[in-house]
Amino acid sequence: MERLHGKAAFITGGEGSIGMATARAFVAEGARVCLTGLVADSLRDGAAALGPSATWAVADVTDSAQVKAAVAGAVSDFGRLDVVVSNAGIAGVVAPVADYPEDVFDQVLAVHVRGSFLVCKHALPYLSSGASVIITSSVVGLTSDRGICAYATAKHGLVGLMRTLAKEGASRGIRVNTLHPGPVDNDFQHRIEVAATGAPVDRAAELFDGLIPLGRHATPDEVARAMLFLASEESSFVTGATLSVDGGMSI
Repeated sequence: MERLHGKAAFITGGEGSIGMATARAFVAEGARVCLTGLVADSLRDGAAALGPSATWAVADVTDSAQVKAAVAGAVSDFGRLDVVVSNAGIAGVVAPVADYPEDVFDQVLAVHVRGSFLVCKHALPYLSSGASVIITSSVVGLTSDRGICAYATAKHGLVGLMRTLAKEGASRGIRVNTLHPGPVDNDFQHRIEVAATGAPVDRAAELFDGLIPLGRHATPDEVARAMLFLASEESSFVTGATLSVDGGMSI
């Protein structure tokens, strides 16, 4: 039996590697998915590659009206909503707190924290018992490091949002959890590593591998499999949890 047979999912950050890998995993298990993001061409191509089980919508997660319309559109297309993956994010810059640009700090928190708040706010009225909300945090939502005050603060903030939603949704049978990936082998992560180390891409990746107990980056598909676990009935008694997929970095 397909683990998400008949389910409908709404995924933000849908044009990114984790969003697309998650959508592929969900569709393979019987779900229909709506990919939501900012880059129309990438969303269109991604949905086309997934076939008739996928739709797409352009929406800025910091804009309440756009998020509300995108969620309502997915519900109109599918007739239901069972899984929400709040996955949109930006990295900001790497700089000490004393030098961190205030506008960048505000933007990072807006995309991650306000964005996830709006996605959940507008999706919750459509969810019923058995639904799953998954918010993508990060290993630095459990730890932190120098130079990443905006990103780490935002990712920690998502845990607070998740725990509040988990308490509020429990009486309706709605589960809410955060997923905490470590370094993933994708362009988003590689840009962060280059900025953090000042080294070329390959050398920066090697330096980060040295920080990971398992000694390598995750693949997007490995993160997607954890998403699938949280979305499916396999995690039916899991809510309010911080699930690490970080190769041991948060130990």
